[in-house]
Amino acid sequence: MSDEQLVARIRMQALAAHLTEAAAGWAQRLGLPLQGESEFALQLGESGLQLVELGPQAPGPVKVDFVEGAVAHRRLFGGGSGQMIAKAVGVQAGVRPRVLDATAGLGRDAFVLASLGCEMTLIERQPLIAALLEDGLARAALDREVAPIAARMQLLTGNAIKLMCAWQGEPPQVIYLDPMFPHRDKSALVKKEMRLFRPFVGNDLDAPALLEAALNLATHRVVVKRPRKAPLIEGAKPGYALEGKSSRYDIYPKKKLQAASE
Repeated sequence: MSDEQLVARIRMQALAAHLTEAAAGWAQRLGLPLQGESEFALQLGESGLQLVELGPQAPGPVKVDFVEGAVAHRRLFGGGSGQMIAKAVGVQAGVRPRVLDATAGLGRDAFVLASLGCEMTLIERQPLIAALLEDGLARAALDREVAPIAARMQLLTGNAIKLMCAWQGEPPQVIYLDPMFPHRDKSALVKKEMRLFRPFVGNDLDAPALLEAALNLATHRVVVKRPRKAPLIEGAKPGYALEGKSSRYDIYPKKKLQAASE
């Protein structure tokens, strides 16, 4: 889809008069119109940015909220370092790796790892999703309990392959990839998000190049999240996998993660 076609499908909208100027700022940054017919709207309200499909049968809005809701519940009751994603990236006693989440999306997995003490860099290439993520992180920074976690999350917007190939500074120990694929997850939340994002995101057809770039950059391991029965990403083969009920983590080890004192 061309940029012109995308813009024709979505507009920026302020939900309160005093937010008009701020909404205009987002519209300018993202190249979105403030008026006209559209199928979707990026709305700025009292509680931040949200993406919504317009129309009587549309699902509710999607936003990034690290303070309340499902993400907060997982932070408090999700199982800590015993979670499969934590094991996949190598979280263990004395080890909190520096992780690059190169397919950040709405940032849920990155937030889980940051809440466990990992220093996270996030890359999101879709500007609308990156805007939701930026807004969610800004609001999280204002919450006393969540601010220390948000401080461990740095957001970059752009093409992850290009950014990884031109990486400057200390490379990440672990790179985490969760390429877009046709989700088998039947939860209402995932179905709503997929319906909203599909017109703007599509599938990651460049997943093999993404994996190759990650393997060239990561110092210790690359982790790829996949549906449990999905085929491997084309290219190098993982050393092993961790399998859950609906997902699995393909792990490409390069070097053993060790505690700083070792």
